[in-house]
Amino acid sequence: MMKKVFLLIFVIVFSCFSLFASHLRLPALIGDHMVLQQQASVSVWGWAEAGAKVKLLTGWSPGNAETYADKDGKWELKLLTPEAGGPYEIEIQADTTIVLKDILIGEVWVCSGQSNMAMPFKGYTSSPVNGSNDYIAHGKNNNIRLFTVKKSYSIDPEENCIGKWSVSNPHDVSEFSAVAYVYGKYLQDVLGVPVGLIHSTWGGTPAQAWMDHSTLQNRFDEVDLSVLENEKVTVIYPTVLFNAMIHPLLKYCMRGVIWYQGESTINRRNPELYSKLFPGLIQNWRSRWGQGDFPFYFVQIAPYKYDSINSAYQREAQLIAMKNTINTGMAVTLDIGEYDNIHPAEKIIIGKRLAYWALARTYGIEGIGYCGPIYKEMSTKDNEVILTFDYAENGFSTFGKVLDGFTVAGEDKEFFPAEATIKGSKIIVSSERVPHPIAVRYCWENFVVGSLYNTSGLPASSFRTDNW
Repeated sequence: MMKKVFLLIFVIVFSCFSLFASHLRLPALIGDHMVLQQQASVSVWGWAEAGAKVKLLTGWSPGNAETYADKDGKWELKLLTPEAGGPYEIEIQADTTIVLKDILIGEVWVCSGQSNMAMPFKGYTSSPVNGSNDYIAHGKNNNIRLFTVKKSYSIDPEENCIGKWSVSNPHDVSEFSAVAYVYGKYLQDVLGVPVGLIHSTWGGTPAQAWMDHSTLQNRFDEVDLSVLENEKVTVIYPTVLFNAMIHPLLKYCMRGVIWYQGESTINRRNPELYSKLFPGLIQNWRSRWGQGDFPFYFVQIAPYKYDSINSAYQREAQLIAMKNTINTGMAVTLDIGEYDNIHPAEKIIIGKRLAYWALARTYGIEGIGYCGPIYKEMSTKDNEVILTFDYAENGFSTFGKVLDGFTVAGEDKEFFPAEATIKGSKIIVSSERVPHPIAVRYCWENFVVGSLYNTSGLPASSFRTDNW
């Protein structure tokens, strides 16, 4: 008798599950209040009964799109979106009907990385975001939509994630990534179009956790993939965050990515590998998203009292990645680090510096400064080193700070503090202790406060002229 009861319960549960599985369903990303990328071919996808006819009607087009679910119940439709606008409705018909409401057309950005991108406007415990209250108080904005991917990791690629779109409001803004929100708000203010922000982060995680298995296996022998065979997989293992928090997003059409990561000990202690991993991550995402070389703007890690490993090498790896990877840009934070806080409070400044890149390079608005001075070349005359830079056409400024942080070395490769002066579009560096200088370094330490800016107020990265 008991066996029959268990069998009956099993049949009922299985039947209910099968019925649920066959019903029309949508991934978390496709929902009310979402923003679809304007003037693009976007995907709408989901699940239905195998072989079911799926019809889709939009509020911006008089026609409809149709397809059939495959043998696994999966279906996908491509739609052409108009110029920014809305709100619209989307009706999806199969065995049941789903009507998506309050859909906007605009600009969509994916915002990812580790704890500094995750840091919400309300801050962390005893770690504030400067100026956050004003942004939170003005957080009601129908033209900004927010989606946060719930933290998850997996050894296998996932098809869906947990999260939902919300209309920007003070409460949700206080909980949302400060850097991402400032970035999106700045774009929305300047462009005058709706902006959708998809936030997918996990603090303390290395770059290899955000890359797919194939890329790591084929290009990076240094990354040990055998750890994935362990019974207790952790969040820092290779591929596990890509599988759970990026793979479910790959069908969603977007404009580009902003990224803030690099402080992870695993990466910081091996900057040579990171100098390859990070460009590899960018190429990996571009390949998997299938949208060409979309913009990828990122934040250079800020100065901090790291351990004995000099983080200047990690900052250099990020600078090299920007120089050598097409359609990327880096927001420098050399002037706003905090000695004893790895989460600098000036997140509003960082968000705006990322936005300058997008407005100038992605949206083609002329006249906006977007990149700090980048070391170009050096020459010597007597005991002086003459440095020239890109992105400093109008010269330099310290904005009231003392110009310091420079060191010089001769053939003995021993560096000494140096004096630096601004002379038009050049920086002159010298030290009485180095009569014949051959190399210069700027802010080549863990914790420094950068003082060299161009006249747009954007700081120079730490750099070195040597490769010792």
